[in-house]
Amino acid sequence: MTMSPVHDPYAALRFREFRHLVGANFLLTCALLIQQIALAYELYRLTGDPLSLGLIGLAEAVPFIGLALFGGYLADRRDKRTLIRLSLWVILLAAGLLAILSRPDAREALKQSGWLWAVYLTIAVLGLARGVLSPSASSLRAFLVPREALGSAATWSSTIWQAGAILGPVAGGFAYASFGLTGSLLIAMGLILVAERLVATIAPRPVPVDPGAQARMWQALREGLAYVRRTKIILYAISLDMFSVLFGGVIAILPVFAEDILKVGPEGLGLMRSAPAAGAILTMLVCAWHPPTAQAWRNLLLAVAGFGLATLVFALSPVYGLSCLALFCTGVFDSVSVVIRQTILHVVPPDHLRGRVQSVNSIFISASNELGAFESGLAARLLGTVPSVVFGGAMTLATVGLIWQRSRDLLAERLLQHAR
Repeated sequence: MTMSPVHDPYAALRFREFRHLVGANFLLTCALLIQQIALAYELYRLTGDPLSLGLIGLAEAVPFIGLALFGGYLADRRDKRTLIRLSLWVILLAAGLLAILSRPDAREALKQSGWLWAVYLTIAVLGLARGVLSPSASSLRAFLVPREALGSAATWSSTIWQAGAILGPVAGGFAYASFGLTGSLLIAMGLILVAERLVATIAPRPVPVDPGAQARMWQALREGLAYVRRTKIILYAISLDMFSVLFGGVIAILPVFAEDILKVGPEGLGLMRSAPAAGAILTMLVCAWHPPTAQAWRNLLLAVAGFGLATLVFALSPVYGLSCLALFCTGVFDSVSVVIRQTILHVVPPDHLRGRVQSVNSIFISASNELGAFESGLAARLLGTVPSVVFGGAMTLATVGLIWQRSRDLLAERLLQHAR
């Protein structure tokens, strides 16, 4: 009788450089969310306009999407560690500029409209840096652990990211209440610097041999796009995530709920912003022992449908506790989706295309998160805050139904056969 291999839930964490990379990602996530919470609350207090919150996402998304494909091209042809470190230094400089802009004398000199433009342009610089950082970091993970540990790497990467997504908003809310915008931004800068030092401890990795290495850059970028387009499980997985979060995400307009609807202030905002991550990290820990990839496509569809239903509950909830519980549930369902999608992206593409595939995924994620933030702000202004979230939850469920109809053959797909 052939014995099945024993599942090791800690497989990826046994590799020091992987631990350093995900540790750096944890610190960077905390830093960016502290910065995001403080800026969003300040902008909404200053303008009283939910669209000002959506413009934060738009300012970051446009340069990110514009550069992400090129960032994936670089990640496939240059030392990924060096690209990550350079990106972190640019993010650190942008955070420093935001700290300078947050000073009262800077606001007085620029006036409100000039100050807002300066903030949005600085956020655009962050978007450019993330356009290189995201595909480089995502593709580097696959070179720090053996292939059989890629599922574990996807789970722990997402778990540790979610831990940062819990701590960051809570810290941001309390830092803003205690130290104001400038103090919050200085804390974020310190965390970014430590993250860069962790990445510096990772040894350079050789660039994988690409059969088309002599191809022109645009031809190489088209090759990555063509691979995603013809690989149905990748295309539908990232499309499902993009359209569901694009319409169903509520994170960008949480300051409106905190200030005007639930009236819980910046501390309450921080706790609400952390609730999805709290649900996610608990679910990720379960996924480490019981991976949801055995029937991956069925579980992915169910998870995104659950996300849409939880969004509808949040939209209609008049009670702070129930609102937090609904947000917690969105994190539970989203975490299952993330583990499955990241496992697909790690085990299916060949090594020489992984950076470009990750860059395409990064564009889809940015479209769902940052452009979704703009959509949320715009819809809240046009439809009203609560009706816009109801609309988003309904569209998420419609997206699941449409993709289910077009992808029934993927219900029989088994990811383990790709990992061999």
